[in-house]
Amino acid sequence: MANLAQLRQLEDLHAFFAVDKPAGLPFSSIIKAIKRKFNLVKVSHGGALDAAASGLVVVLVNDANKFVGDVMGADREYTGTIRLGVKSNTNDLQGELVETHASCDFSQERLDAAAKEWRGDIFQTEPRFCAVRREGTAAYEIADTGEHKPFLSHVYRFDVKPREGGRSLAFSLTGTKGVLPRVLAHDFGQSLGCGAVLETLRRVRVGKFNVEDAYPFEKILEMDAQGFMECAIPLAKALL
Repeated sequence: MANLAQLRQLEDLHAFFAVDKPAGLPFSSIIKAIKRKFNLVKVSHGGALDAAASGLVVVLVNDANKFVGDVMGADREYTGTIRLGVKSNTNDLQGELVETHASCDFSQERLDAAAKEWRGDIFQTEPRFCAVRREGTAAYEIADTGEHKPFLSHVYRFDVKPREGGRSLAFSLTGTKGVLPRVLAHDFGQSLGCGAVLETLRRVRVGKFNVEDAYPFEKILEMDAQGFMECAIPLAKALL
């Protein structure tokens, strides 16, 4: 437990924290746990991340919240895997599989051609079905969120390559705020003509923040107040 001096230091702590979220944990649970453990008042995040995904969550403490718009609007980078030959109602493996295809062209030439179609300015439409948290529990259920309107986003880089065995592809993606990797996986599968879903996802960068500099969430829960303050990223350093 923090002593009185440390509590005062935490009150005056204005900083960012790079947290490595494990897959399967709601990002909101990270914010709540950090706020509660270190008795913080103003805590927010720099962009949501699906519960099934792992990777970087940027946490903003006290006056860092003044710059939440800058972090929210920053470009993002992801890595992960895409499974070919299937479609689901959520565009990922969290939902119900609605279609399967026995054959698919795995040639690198065909994959590169299809990936090229989804670089630059693209329109995406969020699927009407998605995993939502059941109120009052940590469980998720698939919910019908209704029809969504297409929106414009930009993909700077989208590269794919086959993995050994199975029908999975490894991918890397860099895009603007709002790019939906699971929608991109679906649209990429449409271009191939065999369908695809997002299999795994890891966020590795948000603006200037990188997951390589992040602390695993489990380690943060083991820290005392002094250790937590030592892993803070000061405003001056983060905003340079």
